[in-house]
Amino acid sequence: MANRTYVLSDFVGTSTVSSDEAIRNAVARACQSVEHIDWFEVTQIRGYVRAGAVDHFQVALRIGARLSDV
Repeated sequence: MANRTYVLSDFVGTSTVSSDEAIRNAVARACQSVEHIDWFEVTQIRGYVRAGAVDHFQVALRIGARLSDV
């Protein structure tokens, strides 16, 4: 394996269903605009409460994308 260099980008995914779905939404969207994504790290989980119940989830991710070999 060659030495690799990565770029880090921050994304926030949302979902009305679950924090897992919020992660999947963020990764799917990131893959549409960033090439060579290899990993992610959850940095925050939070949500919005409305009328005494969870309305939606927000998950902040740091996504690592491998820079192209020259």
